[in-house]
Amino acid sequence: MSTLDGTSSPRATTDRPNDDLVRQRRRVYIASAIGSTIEYYDFLIYATAASLVFAPVFFAGSSPAVALIASFGTLAVGYLARPLGGIIFGHFGDRFGRKSSLIWTLSIMGVATVSIGLLPTPDKIGVLAPILLVALRLMQGIAVGGEWGGAVLMAVEHANTKSRGFYGSATQMGASAGLLLSFAAFAALGGLSEDQFLSWGWRLPFLVTVVLVGIGMYIRVGVRESPVLLAEKKERSEEEPRRAPLFALLRERRGRVLLGIGVYAGPFMAYAVATSLLVTYAHKDFGIPRQTLLNAMMIGTAGMLLTVPLFAWLSDRYGRRPVYVTAALLTAIHAFAMFPLVTSGSFPLILLSYVISMTVLNAAANGPVPALLAELFPTASRYTGVSLCYQFAGMIGGGLGPLLAATFIAPGGPGSIAVSVMISALCIVAALSVSALGETRTVDLRNA
Repeated sequence: MSTLDGTSSPRATTDRPNDDLVRQRRRVYIASAIGSTIEYYDFLIYATAASLVFAPVFFAGSSPAVALIASFGTLAVGYLARPLGGIIFGHFGDRFGRKSSLIWTLSIMGVATVSIGLLPTPDKIGVLAPILLVALRLMQGIAVGGEWGGAVLMAVEHANTKSRGFYGSATQMGASAGLLLSFAAFAALGGLSEDQFLSWGWRLPFLVTVVLVGIGMYIRVGVRESPVLLAEKKERSEEEPRRAPLFALLRERRGRVLLGIGVYAGPFMAYAVATSLLVTYAHKDFGIPRQTLLNAMMIGTAGMLLTVPLFAWLSDRYGRRPVYVTAALLTAIHAFAMFPLVTSGSFPLILLSYVISMTVLNAAANGPVPALLAELFPTASRYTGVSLCYQFAGMIGGGLGPLLAATFIAPGGPGSIAVSVMISALCIVAALSVSALGETRTVDLRNA
Protein backbone atom coordinates (compact mmCIF):
# COMPACT_ATOMS: atom_id res chain seq x y z
CA MET A 1 0.00 0.00 0.00
CA SER A 2 1.35 3.46 -0.92
CA THR A 3 0.58 7.00 0.10
CA LEU A 4 0.06 9.90 -2.26
CA ASP A 5 3.71 10.88 -2.05
CA GLY A 6 4.83 7.46 -3.23
CA THR A 7 6.17 6.24 0.10
CA SER A 8 4.91 3.18 1.89
CA SER A 9 2.11 3.59 4.37
CA PRO A 10 2.52 2.66 8.05
CA ARG A 11 0.28 -0.39 7.58
CA ALA A 12 2.39 -1.63 4.69
CA THR A 13 5.54 -0.99 6.70
CA THR A 14 4.15 -3.01 9.59
CA ASP A 15 3.35 -5.91 7.22
CA ARG A 16 6.92 -6.17 5.92
CA PRO A 17 9.21 -8.82 7.37
CA ASN A 18 10.60 -7.89 10.76
CA ASP A 19 14.17 -7.67 9.47
CA ASP A 20 13.13 -4.89 7.09
CA LEU A 21 11.66 -2.91 9.99
CA VAL A 22 14.85 -3.44 11.99
CA ARG A 23 16.98 -2.26 9.06
CA GLN A 24 14.89 0.86 8.59
CA ARG A 25 14.98 1.74 12.29
CA ARG A 26 18.72 1.22 12.35
CA ARG A 27 19.12 3.41 9.29
CA VAL A 28 17.01 6.18 10.80
CA TYR A 29 18.97 5.96 14.06
CA ILE A 30 22.27 6.30 12.21
CA ALA A 31 20.97 9.12 10.01
CA SER A 32 19.68 11.05 13.02
CA ALA A 33 22.93 10.54 14.90
CA ILE A 34 25.22 11.53 12.02
CA GLY A 35 23.08 14.46 10.91
CA SER A 36 22.99 15.81 14.47
CA THR A 37 26.74 15.24 14.82
CA ILE A 38 27.41 17.49 11.85
CA GLU A 39 24.89 20.16 12.84
CA TYR A 40 26.15 20.34 16.42
CA TYR A 41 29.80 20.21 15.41
CA ASP A 42 29.17 23.29 13.27
CA PHE A 43 27.16 25.01 16.00
CA LEU A 44 29.52 24.15 18.87
CA ILE A 45 32.84 25.00 17.26
CA TYR A 46 31.48 28.53 17.41
CA ALA A 47 31.13 28.22 21.20
CA THR A 48 34.74 27.08 21.53
CA ALA A 49 35.90 29.84 19.20
CA ALA A 50 33.87 32.40 21.17
CA SER A 51 35.65 31.41 24.36
CA LEU A 52 39.14 31.30 22.84
CA VAL A 53 39.30 33.41 19.66
CA PHE A 54 36.60 35.93 18.84
CA ALA A 55 37.29 38.38 21.68
CA PRO A 56 40.90 39.15 20.57
CA VAL A 57 40.19 38.73 16.83
CA PHE A 58 36.88 40.55 16.27
CA PHE A 59 36.70 42.84 19.34
CA ALA A 60 40.36 43.70 19.86
CA GLY A 61 39.65 47.41 20.30
CA SER A 62 37.73 46.86 23.55
CA SER A 63 38.96 46.06 27.04
CA PRO A 64 39.39 42.31 27.72
CA ALA A 65 36.22 42.17 29.87
CA VAL A 66 34.10 44.03 27.32
CA ALA A 67 35.54 41.98 24.44
CA LEU A 68 34.69 38.76 26.27
CA ILE A 69 31.11 39.89 26.91
CA ALA A 70 30.78 40.94 23.25
CA SER A 71 32.13 37.58 22.10
CA PHE A 72 29.63 35.70 24.26
CA GLY A 73 26.96 38.11 23.02
CA THR A 74 27.49 36.81 19.48
CA LEU A 75 27.35 33.28 20.89
CA ALA A 76 24.01 34.13 22.50
CA VAL A 77 22.61 35.30 19.14
CA GLY A 78 22.74 31.74 17.86
CA TYR A 79 20.77 30.47 20.83
CA LEU A 80 18.29 33.33 20.56
CA ALA A 81 17.68 32.37 16.92
CA ARG A 82 17.06 28.70 17.69
CA PRO A 83 13.38 29.11 18.65
CA LEU A 84 12.80 30.96 15.36
CA GLY A 85 14.34 28.04 13.49
CA GLY A 86 12.17 25.67 15.47
CA ILE A 87 9.02 27.59 14.55
CA ILE A 88 9.91 27.90 10.86
CA PHE A 89 11.01 24.33 10.25
CA GLY A 90 8.53 22.95 12.75
CA HIS A 91 5.71 24.46 10.71
CA PHE A 92 6.92 22.94 7.45
CA GLY A 93 7.92 19.68 9.14
CA ASP A 94 4.44 19.24 10.63
CA ARG A 95 2.62 20.24 7.46
CA PHE A 96 4.74 18.69 4.73
CA GLY A 97 7.25 16.25 6.22
CA ARG A 98 10.15 15.80 8.63
CA LYS A 99 12.63 14.70 5.96
CA SER A 100 12.52 17.75 3.67
CA SER A 101 12.98 20.12 6.61
CA LEU A 102 16.08 18.22 7.70
CA ILE A 103 17.64 18.54 4.25
CA TRP A 104 17.23 22.32 4.44
CA THR A 105 18.62 22.65 7.96
CA LEU A 106 21.78 20.76 7.05
CA SER A 107 22.31 22.90 3.92
CA ILE A 108 21.86 26.21 5.74
CA MET A 109 24.18 25.17 8.54
CA GLY A 110 26.91 24.17 6.11
CA VAL A 111 26.80 27.48 4.23
CA ALA A 112 26.87 29.55 7.44
CA THR A 113 29.73 27.62 9.04
CA VAL A 114 32.02 27.67 6.02
CA SER A 115 31.33 31.40 5.62
CA ILE A 116 32.48 32.03 9.20
CA GLY A 117 35.72 30.24 8.40
CA LEU A 118 36.25 32.57 5.42
CA LEU A 119 35.17 35.77 7.19
CA PRO A 120 37.66 38.68 6.93
CA THR A 121 38.76 40.32 10.18
CA PRO A 122 38.03 43.95 11.26
CA ASP A 123 41.47 45.14 10.12
CA LYS A 124 40.38 44.28 6.55
CA ILE A 125 36.67 45.26 6.42
CA GLY A 126 36.19 47.22 9.63
CA VAL A 127 32.96 47.04 11.60
CA LEU A 128 31.37 44.91 8.87
CA ALA A 129 33.34 41.92 10.20
CA PRO A 130 31.54 41.59 13.58
CA ILE A 131 28.22 42.44 11.88
CA LEU A 132 28.67 39.57 9.41
CA LEU A 133 29.78 37.31 12.26
CA VAL A 134 26.50 37.98 14.04
CA ALA A 135 24.48 37.43 10.84
CA LEU A 136 26.16 34.09 10.16
CA ARG A 137 25.68 33.02 13.77
CA LEU A 138 22.01 33.88 13.33
CA MET A 139 21.87 31.50 10.34
CA GLN A 140 23.52 28.78 12.42
CA GLY A 141 20.95 29.25 15.15
CA ILE A 142 18.01 29.02 12.75
CA ALA A 143 19.44 25.85 11.18
CA VAL A 144 20.14 24.00 14.42
CA GLY A 145 16.82 25.21 15.82
CA GLY A 146 15.04 23.38 13.03
CA GLU A 147 17.32 20.35 13.07
CA TRP A 148 16.80 18.97 16.56
CA GLY A 149 13.03 18.49 16.48
CA GLY A 150 13.02 16.83 13.08
CA ALA A 151 15.90 14.47 13.86
CA VAL A 152 14.27 13.50 17.16
CA LEU A 153 10.92 12.75 15.56
CA MET A 154 12.35 10.74 12.70
CA ALA A 155 13.92 8.43 15.30
CA VAL A 156 11.14 8.41 17.91
CA GLU A 157 8.28 8.02 15.43
CA HIS A 158 9.98 5.04 13.76
CA ALA A 159 10.53 3.27 17.12
CA ASN A 160 8.13 1.07 19.03
CA THR A 161 6.74 2.22 22.37
CA LYS A 162 9.21 0.24 24.48
CA SER A 163 12.31 1.69 22.80
CA ARG A 164 11.41 5.34 22.08
CA GLY A 165 13.85 6.66 24.67
CA PHE A 166 16.75 4.70 23.21
CA TYR A 167 15.99 5.66 19.60
CA GLY A 168 15.38 9.30 20.54
CA SER A 169 18.83 9.41 22.12
CA ALA A 170 20.36 9.19 18.61
CA THR A 171 20.17 12.97 18.33
CA GLN A 172 21.81 13.42 21.74
CA MET A 173 24.49 10.96 20.75
CA GLY A 174 25.03 13.11 17.70
CA ALA A 175 25.19 16.26 19.81
CA SER A 176 27.78 14.60 22.08
CA ALA A 177 29.80 13.41 19.10
CA GLY A 178 29.59 16.90 17.57
CA LEU A 179 30.82 18.43 20.81
CA LEU A 180 33.65 15.91 20.98
CA LEU A 181 34.63 16.64 17.38
CA SER A 182 34.55 20.38 18.06
CA PHE A 183 36.91 19.97 21.01
CA ALA A 184 39.12 17.60 19.04
CA ALA A 185 39.29 20.04 16.12
CA PHE A 186 40.65 22.78 18.35
CA ALA A 187 42.79 20.41 20.40
CA ALA A 188 44.46 19.30 17.15
CA LEU A 189 45.65 22.88 16.75
CA GLY A 190 47.46 22.79 20.09
CA GLY A 191 50.86 22.70 18.38
CA LEU A 192 50.34 26.14 16.82
CA SER A 193 51.72 29.25 18.44
CA GLU A 194 49.25 31.77 19.86
CA ASP A 195 49.81 34.06 16.86
CA GLN A 196 49.30 31.26 14.34
CA PHE A 197 46.18 30.08 16.13
CA LEU A 198 44.61 33.56 16.22
CA SER A 199 45.60 34.53 12.69
CA TRP A 200 44.52 31.46 10.69
CA GLY A 201 44.46 28.26 12.75
CA TRP A 202 41.01 28.83 14.23
CA ARG A 203 39.49 28.88 10.73
CA LEU A 204 40.31 25.26 9.90
CA PRO A 205 37.60 23.63 12.06
CA PHE A 206 35.00 25.80 10.30
CA LEU A 207 36.22 25.00 6.79
CA VAL A 208 36.34 21.22 7.24
CA THR A 209 32.55 21.22 7.55
CA VAL A 210 32.33 21.09 3.73
CA VAL A 211 33.27 17.41 3.84
CA LEU A 212 31.01 16.64 6.80
CA VAL A 213 27.92 18.20 5.24
CA GLY A 214 28.45 16.17 2.06
CA ILE A 215 28.53 12.95 4.07
CA GLY A 216 25.46 13.93 6.08
CA MET A 217 23.45 14.85 3.01
CA TYR A 218 24.20 11.52 1.35
CA ILE A 219 22.97 9.58 4.39
CA ARG A 220 19.93 11.74 5.11
CA VAL A 221 18.48 11.54 1.59
CA GLY A 222 18.15 7.75 1.89
CA VAL A 223 15.79 7.57 4.90
CA ARG A 224 12.00 7.17 4.75
CA GLU A 225 9.48 9.66 6.06
CA SER A 226 8.04 9.16 9.56
CA PRO A 227 5.32 6.46 9.52
CA VAL A 228 3.40 8.23 12.28
CA LEU A 229 3.24 11.44 10.23
CA LEU A 230 2.19 9.54 7.10
CA ALA A 231 -0.66 7.91 9.03
CA GLU A 232 -1.81 11.30 10.35
CA LYS A 233 -1.70 12.84 6.86
CA LYS A 234 -3.74 9.99 5.39
CA GLU A 235 -6.42 10.30 8.06
CA ARG A 236 -6.73 14.01 7.42
CA SER A 237 -6.47 13.92 3.63
CA GLU A 238 -10.19 14.52 3.09
CA GLU A 239 -10.60 17.12 5.85
CA GLU A 240 -10.38 20.90 5.80
CA PRO A 241 -6.85 22.36 6.13
CA ARG A 242 -5.92 22.49 9.79
CA ARG A 243 -4.65 25.48 11.72
CA ALA A 244 -0.97 26.39 11.78
CA PRO A 245 0.80 24.09 14.29
CA LEU A 246 2.08 27.02 16.35
CA PHE A 247 -1.38 28.52 16.85
CA ALA A 248 -2.84 25.11 17.67
CA LEU A 249 -0.19 24.56 20.33
CA LEU A 250 -0.57 27.97 21.93
CA ARG A 251 -4.33 27.51 22.08
CA GLU A 252 -4.54 23.88 23.19
CA ARG A 253 -1.20 22.94 24.79
CA ARG A 254 0.14 26.20 26.19
CA GLY A 255 0.76 24.74 29.66
CA ARG A 256 2.69 21.80 28.26
CA VAL A 257 4.85 24.10 26.15
CA LEU A 258 5.78 26.17 29.22
CA LEU A 259 6.53 23.09 31.31
CA GLY A 260 8.49 21.60 28.42
CA ILE A 261 10.70 24.69 28.32
CA GLY A 262 11.22 24.39 32.07
CA VAL A 263 12.31 20.77 31.66
CA TYR A 264 15.66 21.47 29.99
CA ALA A 265 16.69 25.09 30.61
CA GLY A 266 18.64 24.27 33.81
CA PRO A 267 20.61 21.24 32.57
CA PHE A 268 21.23 23.11 29.30
CA MET A 269 22.69 26.06 31.22
CA ALA A 270 24.95 23.82 33.30
CA TYR A 271 26.32 22.22 30.13
CA ALA A 272 26.73 25.53 28.26
CA VAL A 273 28.57 27.27 31.11
CA ALA A 274 30.86 24.26 31.69
CA THR A 275 31.86 24.01 28.02
CA SER A 276 32.28 27.69 27.16
CA LEU A 277 32.38 30.33 29.92
CA LEU A 278 34.19 28.15 32.44
CA VAL A 279 36.95 27.45 29.90
CA THR A 280 37.65 31.15 29.44
CA TYR A 281 37.39 31.88 33.16
CA ALA A 282 39.84 29.13 34.15
CA HIS A 283 42.27 29.99 31.33
CA LYS A 284 42.27 33.79 31.65
CA ASP A 285 41.88 34.27 35.41
CA PHE A 286 43.68 31.21 36.76
CA GLY A 287 46.27 30.56 34.05
CA ILE A 288 45.18 26.98 33.40
CA PRO A 289 46.44 25.89 29.96
CA ARG A 290 43.80 25.79 27.27
CA GLN A 291 44.87 22.29 26.26
CA THR A 292 44.39 20.97 29.80
CA LEU A 293 40.80 22.16 29.85
CA LEU A 294 40.05 20.84 26.37
CA ASN A 295 41.52 17.43 27.23
CA ALA A 296 39.31 17.11 30.31
CA MET A 297 36.21 18.13 28.35
CA MET A 298 37.03 15.68 25.57
CA ILE A 299 37.27 12.79 28.03
CA GLY A 300 34.02 13.80 29.72
CA THR A 301 32.30 14.11 26.35
CA ALA A 302 33.65 10.79 25.05
CA GLY A 303 32.07 9.11 28.06
CA MET A 304 28.69 10.51 27.00
CA LEU A 305 28.76 8.38 23.86
CA LEU A 306 28.25 5.42 26.18
CA THR A 307 26.12 6.93 28.92
CA VAL A 308 23.56 8.88 26.83
CA PRO A 309 22.03 5.69 25.33
CA LEU A 310 22.37 3.97 28.71
CA PHE A 311 20.27 6.59 30.50
CA ALA A 312 17.81 6.65 27.60
CA TRP A 313 17.42 2.87 27.94
CA LEU A 314 16.91 3.27 31.69
CA SER A 315 14.13 5.76 30.98
CA ASP A 316 12.49 3.18 28.71
CA ARG A 317 12.69 0.58 31.44
CA TYR A 318 11.97 2.60 34.60
CA GLY A 319 10.37 5.80 33.33
CA ARG A 320 11.41 9.25 32.13
CA ARG A 321 10.53 10.99 35.39
CA PRO A 322 12.77 9.16 37.90
CA VAL A 323 15.81 9.30 35.63
CA TYR A 324 15.36 12.96 34.71
CA VAL A 325 14.41 14.33 38.13
CA THR A 326 17.43 12.64 39.72
CA ALA A 327 19.74 14.11 37.06
CA ALA A 328 18.32 17.63 37.45
CA LEU A 329 18.63 17.66 41.25
CA LEU A 330 22.18 16.31 41.22
CA THR A 331 23.12 18.91 38.60
CA ALA A 332 21.77 21.60 40.93
CA ILE A 333 24.19 20.36 43.59
CA HIS A 334 27.18 19.97 41.28
CA ALA A 335 26.75 23.58 40.08
CA PHE A 336 28.43 24.66 43.33
CA ALA A 337 31.35 22.24 42.91
CA MET A 338 32.34 22.73 39.27
CA PHE A 339 33.97 26.17 39.61
CA PRO A 340 36.23 25.21 42.57
CA LEU A 341 37.15 21.90 40.93
CA VAL A 342 38.00 23.33 37.50
CA THR A 343 39.86 26.40 38.80
CA SER A 344 41.92 24.29 41.21
CA GLY A 345 44.55 23.79 38.51
CA SER A 346 44.75 20.06 39.31
CA PHE A 347 44.06 17.96 36.22
CA PRO A 348 42.55 15.06 38.21
CA LEU A 349 40.06 17.46 39.83
CA ILE A 350 39.31 19.20 36.53
CA LEU A 351 38.73 15.81 34.92
CA LEU A 352 36.55 14.70 37.83
CA SER A 353 34.34 17.75 37.40
CA TYR A 354 33.84 17.16 33.67
CA VAL A 355 33.22 13.44 34.09
CA ILE A 356 30.54 14.17 36.71
CA SER A 357 28.95 17.06 34.81
CA MET A 358 29.04 15.55 31.32
CA THR A 359 29.53 11.78 31.38
CA VAL A 360 27.02 11.34 34.20
CA LEU A 361 24.70 14.29 34.83
CA ASN A 362 24.38 15.83 31.38
CA ALA A 363 23.99 12.37 29.85
CA ALA A 364 21.28 11.46 32.37
CA ALA A 365 19.29 14.53 31.34
CA ASN A 366 20.16 14.32 27.65
CA GLY A 367 19.21 10.68 27.15
CA PRO A 368 15.50 10.78 28.09
CA VAL A 369 14.61 14.34 27.00
CA PRO A 370 13.93 13.73 23.25
CA ALA A 371 11.32 11.04 23.89
CA LEU A 372 9.94 12.91 26.90
CA LEU A 373 9.22 16.05 24.87
CA ALA A 374 7.93 14.11 21.85
CA GLU A 375 5.41 12.34 24.08
CA LEU A 376 3.82 15.65 25.12
CA PHE A 377 2.30 16.67 21.77
CA PRO A 378 -0.01 15.37 18.99
CA THR A 379 1.45 14.39 15.62
CA ALA A 380 0.04 17.39 13.76
CA SER A 381 2.04 19.84 15.90
CA ARG A 382 4.73 17.62 17.44
CA TYR A 383 7.68 19.00 15.41
CA THR A 384 6.73 22.54 16.41
CA GLY A 385 6.09 21.54 20.02
CA VAL A 386 9.34 19.73 20.71
CA SER A 387 11.28 22.45 18.86
CA LEU A 388 9.69 25.24 20.88
CA CYS A 389 10.40 23.51 24.18
CA TYR A 390 13.97 22.50 23.43
CA GLN A 391 15.02 25.66 21.62
CA PHE A 392 13.55 28.11 24.13
CA ALA A 393 15.29 26.08 26.83
CA GLY A 394 18.45 26.43 24.74
CA MET A 395 17.93 30.17 24.40
CA ILE A 396 17.63 30.54 28.17
CA GLY A 397 20.25 28.02 29.20
CA GLY A 398 22.74 28.10 26.34
CA GLY A 399 22.39 31.72 25.18
CA LEU A 400 21.50 33.89 28.15
CA GLY A 401 23.25 31.59 30.64
CA PRO A 402 26.88 32.09 29.51
CA LEU A 403 26.19 35.78 28.75
CA LEU A 404 24.88 36.43 32.27
CA ALA A 405 27.67 34.30 33.71
CA ALA A 406 30.25 36.45 31.87
CA THR A 407 28.83 39.57 33.50
CA PHE A 408 28.78 37.89 36.92
CA ILE A 409 32.49 37.01 36.80
CA ALA A 410 33.56 40.34 35.26
CA PRO A 411 35.35 42.80 37.56
CA GLY A 412 32.83 44.24 40.01
CA GLY A 413 30.40 41.35 39.47
CA PRO A 414 29.12 39.01 42.19
CA GLY A 415 31.48 36.23 41.10
CA SER A 416 31.18 32.56 40.27
CA ILE A 417 28.87 31.77 43.20
CA ALA A 418 26.12 33.77 41.47
CA VAL A 419 26.56 31.58 38.36
CA SER A 420 26.16 28.46 40.48
CA VAL A 421 23.00 29.82 42.14
CA MET A 422 21.52 30.64 38.73
CA ILE A 423 22.20 27.15 37.38
CA SER A 424 20.95 25.43 40.52
CA ALA A 425 17.68 27.39 40.59
CA LEU A 426 16.84 26.45 36.99
CA CYS A 427 17.70 22.79 37.60
CA ILE A 428 15.22 22.73 40.48
CA VAL A 429 12.64 24.23 38.10
CA ALA A 430 13.47 21.38 35.68
CA ALA A 431 12.79 18.75 38.33
CA LEU A 432 9.48 20.39 39.25
CA SER A 433 8.45 20.67 35.58
CA VAL A 434 9.01 16.97 34.90
CA SER A 435 7.14 16.06 38.07
CA ALA A 436 4.19 18.22 37.00
CA LEU A 437 4.07 16.63 33.53
CA GLY A 438 3.91 13.12 34.96
CA GLU A 439 5.17 9.89 33.39
CA THR A 440 4.96 9.79 29.58
CA ARG A 441 6.75 6.65 28.39
CA THR A 442 3.58 4.63 27.66
CA VAL A 443 1.84 7.36 25.62
CA ASP A 444 0.55 6.29 22.18
CA LEU A 445 2.12 8.79 19.79
CA ARG A 446 -0.75 8.46 17.31
CA ASN A 447 -3.21 9.59 19.98
CA ALA A 448 -1.06 11.96 22.07
